[in-house]
Amino acid sequence: MALFDENVVITPAPRRRMNRRTSVGVWALVVAMVVLLVLTFLPTAYVIQQPGPVYNTLGETQSSDGTTVPLISVEGAETYPTEGALDLLTVQVVGNRERTPSWFELALAWFDPSRAVVPIDAVFPAGQSSDERNQESAAMMVDSQKEATAAALTELGYDVDAKLTVYSLSDGSASEGVLEAGDVIQSANGQPVTDATSLRAVINEGGGAPVEIGIERGGEPQTVTVTPSEATAEDGTSVWLIGVTLTTDFDFPIDVTIQLNNVGGPSAGMMFALGIIDTLTPGSLNSGQNVAGTGTIDAAGTVGPIGGIRQKLWGAEEAGATVFLAPASNCDEVVGHVPSGLRVFSVATLSDSMAVLNTIADGGDLDALPTCSAG
Repeated sequence: MALFDENVVITPAPRRRMNRRTSVGVWALVVAMVVLLVLTFLPTAYVIQQPGPVYNTLGETQSSDGTTVPLISVEGAETYPTEGALDLLTVQVVGNRERTPSWFELALAWFDPSRAVVPIDAVFPAGQSSDERNQESAAMMVDSQKEATAAALTELGYDVDAKLTVYSLSDGSASEGVLEAGDVIQSANGQPVTDATSLRAVINEGGGAPVEIGIERGGEPQTVTVTPSEATAEDGTSVWLIGVTLTTDFDFPIDVTIQLNNVGGPSAGMMFALGIIDTLTPGSLNSGQNVAGTGTIDAAGTVGPIGGIRQKLWGAEEAGATVFLAPASNCDEVVGHVPSGLRVFSVATLSDSMAVLNTIADGGDLDALPTCSAG
């Protein structure tokens, strides 16, 4: 039996032509894929903020040489066992000026409540190099640790003396050739200053007039004159700057060491202070619970606003926290964005934070404490 007959001609069935609607759909898909491919490689003007690592101030961390050490250690005073967690939160930034996220990555982040798409200038100021930004961030972390230690020890009744020190000068600084890193600033126009806020107030009161600054350099007192330069603040108002980064040094009665590598900025200050207090006091400040929080702090115990609080709320939830301490000045960003299972309390001072923790420890009425509410 023959399976094939070379004399038989088989005519293929005619191809069915696509109808107009199908054709339009196929071309729309092709165009969309091409656009998506192009957008993947086009530069953007945004970066993505997302929850970063969470650190328990009562726990351990890795030192610069890779050994495991307490995140907070104290010498010169009795310390006590702690329980639970007092977590500080961080924010990771995806992208930089050298490599911004693609439009596709931005689209995915836009629909993720734990992430935020922000203009690149808000995170990486124009004209500032990555090295300069990292140096500034590191300086703010060092200053934050000192301020937190001062706030904690003051809360515990210790006497703490402060001094304002020049950390670095910016490029083209108005203070170039006048001030030096390491100078201790003691006065401005005859008024004593012990923090950056009071110095800034004196400078801006002069409206750009030269400022006589009393300093100590190498143990010797001197008076120098700096003519501030004008700049524009975010709200459009004019401010006067002398172009220095300042840090506050303190004479502490005991030695407090905070070790936290590769984390910058000032937003961990409040949680550092609470960790120090818990370490130096009997019992468990948080009643053994997992408490998270964020906020800058100064030596007087004032809690200030921070960036990326929504990402930090999600970071706290992912770390298992049930209580979150939020700066009162960030409350407008908190309302409507609290993950399920997380209870947020509004705090404006270190004493406010202590009140929340004491209420938890005593089994008191948490409903009576301030929370973040609309308006």
